[in-house]
Amino acid sequence: MQNEVSYSQTMPNELKMELRSSHAGEMGAVFIYIGILSASCDPHVRAFAREHLRTEYHHLCLFEELIHLYRGSLVLPLWVIAGFLTGFLPALLGRDWVFRTIETVETFVEAHYQSQINRFEDFPNWTHLITMLSQCREDEMAHRDDAGARVREPASRLCQIWLAMVARGSAVAVSIAKRI
Repeated sequence: MQNEVSYSQTMPNELKMELRSSHAGEMGAVFIYIGILSASCDPHVRAFAREHLRTEYHHLCLFEELIHLYRGSLVLPLWVIAGFLTGFLPALLGRDWVFRTIETVETFVEAHYQSQINRFEDFPNWTHLITMLSQCREDEMAHRDDAGARVREPASRLCQIWLAMVARGSAVAVSIAKRI
């Protein structure tokens, strides 16, 4: 994506915080798929992970093109580790765990991107970033739907607990990434 941002503009802090959280989230997403690929031998899971890893890496590159406008998260290694474990652990437990985890993460991410789009609409000098955020959101919705369509069995109680932890962890991660 060719950057259309005027470098002389100063971005409001609240928008910098939003981009910081998305950059951290996309870094985590890349490592979710790396974690899946590190643990899974299932060819269907591996093909799914490789396909979605490409998209997440593309998203990460988009945010890195803009990093001159905001400061990246100071705890980026935490997001790498958290992302890796979020992919690695369910991959040890089977394909449905992987697909449900991705469905849960992407459900959160879709809502997060929509919230950011709404926030950017309040800042006319920065609305051109809505196009990028909207495309990322659409990709995440496709990931969510793809993962959900691949689930074969109802979630066990243990899996439901894991998914609740993943959803809550995603919200906590965004809150931290915005500030640190």
